[in-house]
Amino acid sequence: MAVVRWKPGLFGWHRDPFSEMDRLRREMNSLLGTFTGRRGVAPTAGVFPALNVSDDESNLYVRAELPGVAPEDIEITTKENNLIIKGERKIAAEGEKVSYHRREREAGTFRRIISLPSRVDANKVTAVSRNGVLTITLPKAAEAKPRQIKVKT
Repeated sequence: MAVVRWKPGLFGWHRDPFSEMDRLRREMNSLLGTFTGRRGVAPTAGVFPALNVSDDESNLYVRAELPGVAPEDIEITTKENNLIIKGERKIAAEGEKVSYHRREREAGTFRRIISLPSRVDANKVTAVSRNGVLTITLPKAAEAKPRQIKVKT
């Protein structure tokens, strides 16, 4: 157990409150590991798939890292202001008598729901998978595009 020095700051927090909750989770895992005999609980995986959302004047772009996921195993849906990416990563079986020395690659289903910053034209959405990166292009709806307004005199 570590002793953390109190350094008052904004709202009494010196650090980001979420990093403090993460530190508490790690300490609780360590404490529970002493009771169960499991030391050093395996780190939890991050959110899958990792993605970036960007835009320009006419489109939103979502780029998701999906290595090892076949395009036919991906389902993309738009609903209201959300983009839903569902799929399954399959890893081929290596045999019954195989013993692993390290196993970090996981298989299974995943689902991400991304809140979009503006309305999109769902009928014109396209998706391309190349080299393990899924690129989704979402054209902005006409009412979401910037318009220049002339000033009358």
